[in-house]
Amino acid sequence: MFGERFKKLRKERKVPQQRLADVMGVKLRAYQCYETETHEPGIQGLIALADFYDVSIDYLVGRTDTP
Repeated sequence: MFGERFKKLRKERKVPQQRLADVMGVKLRAYQCYETETHEPGIQGLIALADFYDVSIDYLVGRTDTP
């Protein structure tokens, strides 16, 4: 679920994957793996994305539909 949310938010806000990788402090390939759910992000990366998008971590990981 989190990969779908990452991708949806990125596309809605027209943010390049590299920008989000930078925000999370990871390489581009790592971020791409998060969107495809072949790897899971760490807590610091989730916090960085939640802050960047101004949404909750629960929203990012699919525990709620309320941003």
